Amino acid sequence: MSIQVENVIKEYGSQKALDGVSFKIDSGEIVGFLGPNGAGKSTLMKIITTYIKQTEGEVMVNGFDTFKKDIEVKKSIGYLPEHNPLYLDYYVKEYLLFHADIHHIRKNRIDEVIDQVGLNDIEGKKIGQLSKGYRQRVGLAAALLHDPEVLILDEPTTGLDPNQLKEIRDLIKDIGKSKTILLSTHIMQEVEAMCDRVIIINKGHIVADKKLSELLTDQKQVIQVEFDLIVDEQLLKSLPNLKEAHKSEENLWNLVFETEEDMRAEVFDFAKKNGFRTLRLNRKTVSLESLFQNLTN
Repeated sequence: MSIQVENVIKEYGSQKALDGVSFKIDSGEIVGFLGPNGAGKSTLMKIITTYIKQTEGEVMVNGFDTFKKDIEVKKSIGYLPEHNPLYLDYYVKEYLLFHADIHHIRKNRIDEVIDQVGLNDIEGKKIGQLSKGYRQRVGLAAALLHDPEVLILDEPTTGLDPNQLKEIRDLIKDIGKSKTILLSTHIMQEVEAMCDRVIIINKGHIVADKKLSELLTDQKQVIQVEFDLIVDEQLLKSLPNLKEAHKSEENLWNLVFETEEDMRAEVFDFAKKNGFRTLRLNRKTVSLESLFQNLTN
């Protein structure tokens, strides 16, 4: 077990930023950690990295208690914060040598990491001359130098262009083959592309924790239908397994069903039976973005 969070509470005066948060992350998982601003996401990541202490509860990283063994926890974690703190006047290799000295790491490890994250062509350049994508690579290299078992990445793709996004995404996926990664981001497409599992936090509580494939499969089915005439909502309630009906335009409805059966045939038959025609009839795919909005609004 790489990360174990048990009933964690964090209070700031009378306000609870985290209220009984629990989850476990096994070795080798890439987990997307999602939540709106103010949900408690950054607070929990700071607790896991021992930057702050929880009010109650227990956090274990690679078997070390963050409260009692914070130095051991720091040694086993690689952390890339949202605002990547780099010394812009340093050359890339010089900066990594500085980190290697701090961790008492053998110097040939620097060359290994430079090769791993693709910094070979720019290792002699100053960090201030680099693009945002290459600066993120330097931050990742620094986080990987001491060969940690766990990587904590906070918004690692923010501000990157499409090409840089793909490069960093591929790099993280490759690193995830041998590391446990907890990845915080607001970019849902990046979670869908990189993560095996998703944890969603809202108002200090975990509101979802599942494998990404299961999370999307388990959600309600949405049928979008446009009738040629005005349909009364009460009449729609005769449809089997109908959970909700939302009118988006005069004759356009989003019908939410709780069933795995494709309900388009039922909706078509309903229209025919009641003297309507269907001008549009689509089954909408549930995206992580729409699921996130449903769980956090």
